[in-house]
Amino acid sequence: MTAAAFELAQVNIARLKAPLDSPQLKDFVDALDPVNADADAAEGFVWRLQDDSGDATNVPVFGDSWLIINMSVWRDTDALTAYMYQGRHREMLARRREWFERVQEAMVTLWWVPAGHRPTVAEAESRLLHLRTHGPTPYAFTLRTSFPPQGATPLLGEVPEGLGCSL
Repeated sequence: MTAAAFELAQVNIARLKAPLDSPQLKDFVDALDPVNADADAAEGFVWRLQDDSGDATNVPVFGDSWLIINMSVWRDTDALTAYMYQGRHREMLARRREWFERVQEAMVTLWWVPAGHRPTVAEAESRLLHLRTHGPTPYAFTLRTSFPPQGATPLLGEVPEGLGCSL
């Protein structure tokens, strides 16, 4: 299979420091639509998880109402990296400690999916738990330790009780 037969899925989750409608998170919430529009227009962007509101802030992850999820699919790691570290997204990254708790466990993972596949939250949870348990592997990896696309068949797994993102 060629690399074009695969696309890069990414998920990142974050534990909120305050409710989304709080004054503390106002700048974050106000920036969501413009940052998402930047992603939608970025070179190499394929898809992002969203609900009827246009973002994913109400999509549950790990059964924890203090966690929010961002999940998207990109052409490759270069396209994702180029988007992440420029413009409004870079500005939001610089301010993330204002809005989100610092946690010890992995909150971001990447994996290859067959072109056209749209990952589910359950799939993302499974990949993130795998990264937390085994470190970077071809099944779930990071930008720092990535793997080429190969045999990227999505696998769904149950989230074991107690292995979510509790502090």
